[in-house]
Amino acid sequence: MRIGIPRALLYYRYKTLWKVFFEQLGIETIISDKTDKKIMDAGAYYSIDEACLSSKLYLGHIDSLIDKCDFIFVPRIANYATKGILCTRFEAIYDMAMSTFRDKNVRFITLDVDLEQKKSEEKAYIDLGIRLGATKTQAKRAYEMALNAMILELNNLSDMQNKLLDMNKVRILIASHPYNLYDEYIGVPVTKLLKKLDVVPIMADRADLKLMQQQYTNICKDIPWIMSREIVGAVSHYLDKVDGIILMTAFPCGPDSMVNEMILRRVKNKPILNLLLDSQDGIAGVDTRLESFVDIIRFRRGEII
Repeated sequence: MRIGIPRALLYYRYKTLWKVFFEQLGIETIISDKTDKKIMDAGAYYSIDEACLSSKLYLGHIDSLIDKCDFIFVPRIANYATKGILCTRFEAIYDMAMSTFRDKNVRFITLDVDLEQKKSEEKAYIDLGIRLGATKTQAKRAYEMALNAMILELNNLSDMQNKLLDMNKVRILIASHPYNLYDEYIGVPVTKLLKKLDVVPIMADRADLKLMQQQYTNICKDIPWIMSREIVGAVSHYLDKVDGIILMTAFPCGPDSMVNEMILRRVKNKPILNLLLDSQDGIAGVDTRLESFVDIIRFRRGEII
């Protein structure tokens, strides 16, 4: 059995968990290729105009996996109860995929995480493992090993990033979702350009996420979305450790449009660039804005007279 995993949305948060979980069950996984214009165009073709860029890319990645695997894994994750909810796109993405590709003879497999409906993450993975032919014990062990692997990876990435904060260079926090930060077509070019400008990019998701979910209240009393809480928590955590902040958003993200405006209003005395990414070809305009933003920071640091 081969299971395809779209390289988009929650892949960048859970890729290690998914990879190890399926490996422990003896199942081969196939990851869709890195985003390119072909995948972008396919996603736009299958989406409504009002869909956010990130969900358009997801449908493009599903399309790229057709006929390459036995099942395509499209998880449904709605909420983690008091820890927060996810954007409705994540709750509806399985139904969207089923409907969009109903004539393509595509077989999907999913899991359902909804703590408000007593559907825990552990139970979701155990149920998935059983549906894939494993025993309950095997599925539980696979989930525990996968979860530990993901936590270990996050801890290592956090430790590595903490060392970057000691570098005597311009340090800029990129406050964005992982599926924007690490997508080769929309987010990675931004990071590459910053490095070319001799800037140290600090990633919002490479911090202690549990701590971030607590620290977000330093800026806002309550935010419903779990990942937005983590981003705002990262802004609070790194505020005195970086020289500037980039709010990077995929157009037209509803939660980000509210959260970013709140950050701009409440975070003072720190240069902030609100960077909106869309499906246009090239990043010439982005280049200019990033270069100007870095120059402003260098002027504040006394490096430019």
